[in-house]
Amino acid sequence: MKNSDPIEDLIALLSRLPGLGRRSARRAVLRMLSDPSRQMLPLADALRAAAEAVRPCEVCGNLDTFSPCRVCSDTGRERGLVCVVEGVADLWALERAQAHRGLYHVLGGTLSALGGVGPEDLSIQPLLARVAEGGVEEVILALPATVDGATTTHYVMDRLAPLGVTVTRLAQGVPIGGALDVLDDGTLAAALRARR
Repeated sequence: MKNSDPIEDLIALLSRLPGLGRRSARRAVLRMLSDPSRQMLPLADALRAAAEAVRPCEVCGNLDTFSPCRVCSDTGRERGLVCVVEGVADLWALERAQAHRGLYHVLGGTLSALGGVGPEDLSIQPLLARVAEGGVEEVILALPATVDGATTTHYVMDRLAPLGVTVTRLAQGVPIGGALDVLDDGTLAAALRARR
């Protein structure tokens, strides 16, 4: 039986992370190994602490050390406004931009016939239950502008319709600083339809 190489194991693990290929992972490992007591051991402690303490929020699906999370517990938020996102990364992006002062609901993906993801694989039922409880006035669907995102948007809109809540979705079209001649036809068409 061959002994594993801890350096290669670390490079292999880091290279699985989004945005890090093998070369980037190798550079990160070399940097950490140059001063393990200041760079590697604190990282290992932080990884262990996060793995033990972070969990999904029982209300919205955000990741936090508390459940309900800090967003759901914030009494200064607009409680009647729920923004539905595909994943936690989207929630964090909206929070970073300070673009939304309501609550959130993380679906955990989008519907995908090719990927075998159906409604039962997503957090759609908990969303419907939240809205049915009352107090939610508007649901904003902030899902990706992809085929799967559009399919999910239409499915969720249909399921929310009988509950009498206002359902809106993000505007789509020309990005700030975008030039028309480099945009695809679908984006241009969406921008013209959403004009104001």
